[in-house]
Amino acid sequence: MAEWLVEEGIGEERAILVDDGAIRAARLYWPGRLAAGQVEDAVLASRHKGSARGTVRFASGEEALVDRLPRETREGAPLRVEITREAIRERDRLKLAHARPTHADPRPAPGLVEQLRGEGFEARSVRRFDRGDWDELWLEAWQGSVAFDLGELAFFDTSAMTLIDVDGPDDPRALALAAVPAIASALRRFDMGGSIGIDFPTLTTKSDRKAVDIALGEMLADWPHERTAMNGFGFVQLVARFARLSLLQRIQRDRTGAAARLALRRADRVEGPGVTLLTVHPALEAKLRPEWLAELERRTGRSTRIAVEPGLALEAAAAQIVPHD
Repeated sequence: MAEWLVEEGIGEERAILVDDGAIRAARLYWPGRLAAGQVEDAVLASRHKGSARGTVRFASGEEALVDRLPRETREGAPLRVEITREAIRERDRLKLAHARPTHADPRPAPGLVEQLRGEGFEARSVRRFDRGDWDELWLEAWQGSVAFDLGELAFFDTSAMTLIDVDGPDDPRALALAAVPAIASALRRFDMGGSIGIDFPTLTTKSDRKAVDIALGEMLADWPHERTAMNGFGFVQLVARFARLSLLQRIQRDRTGAAARLALRRADRVEGPGVTLLTVHPALEAKLRPEWLAELERRTGRSTRIAVEPGLALEAAAAQIVPHD
């Protein structure tokens, strides 16, 4: 059985499932907000009239939608709840976290090792991943692009669904069939869920469309989902359980936050005596929280110096060791 490896980074946790030297699946978790599995006391801020639903407010000020409310619970009453889904930040709004009442003991949000073990997987924490594959996966999610032999998959994160466009110069049938393994791989590596639309090239015959449907069914046989058959325009919709933001969503919806965490990872990985010089785009400087920099210095045993370079791309932060002044 393949084992999940979890790298406990600064400001984030990263998990990869490595099999035969390649990342088969991944997860990305940013602590600090309400997360699935967390149990905490809150106050019922509002209740929909005649309904078992309402809104709870936590000591942090964060709110969550709650359902299954006991009939006798009134607004202003204390209520212990379990978070069942984290908040989802979209480009134009914030969807609140979801919660339900519980009698369980309070517990913090589980980290990735605990999450994965709770789902029945083998998982262990490591100081760092052995290979550089995470950087390649991160860059694919950042760019929203995955190359395969005959073309490219372009990913578009929208409020309604994640769209995947299959593009390439080859024969439409060959291109669509070649894209299927790449799509199946990307769904797992990006940890995708929810509603997903795939725009294949238009296939004019039913036999060609059926061939792609069969190939897609075989490649996703162990990935729980529902799926439409390909329509005459080459469109297929997948619907899978949404448990958390995908790598694509988390990285693209907060690019400066994602790039700041990547910069810290690079600084955490350089070795040697001296001072860590971390060169970043100006937009990242404010994102590097004091507690994150303190954790970086604790881990490396070196002081850190931040340099700002306006011409540097957000994702191109560089870390090196320089002598003490």
